[in-house]
Amino acid sequence: QVQLVESGGGSVQAGGSLRLSCAASGSFFMINPMGWYRQTPGKQRELVATITSGRATDYADSVKDRFIISRDNAKNTVFLQMNTLKPEDTAVYYCNARVWSLRGESEYWGQGTQVTVSS
Repeated sequence: QVQLVESGGGSVQAGGSLRLSCAASGSFFMINPMGWYRQTPGKQRELVATITSGRATDYADSVKDRFIISRDNAKNTVFLQMNTLKPEDTAVYYCNARVWSLRGESEYWGQGTQVTVSS
């Protein structure tokens, strides 16, 4: 079993910054990729950013040039640095990991962390 534990959400004014962290624990060989998604009430969960073990990144157009995803492979942790936040970034942010273990490939989600940006 793999657990993803998120931290770093909160409330901030527009233009501010927040940093999210997500640490994976359990028994596995590799996590690839890791990423962040977000969801608002009544809408589908959407991709924010992903990063491979080789640190190749992909971003939603809405966050490019404002958010930076990074990871510490030794600590199985992924980060999301969110800068120049806008009210439309308000959402529950979920960590995602595709995990490779003796059971094969599995996908895991964190519990979600609320990010609220006020204007």
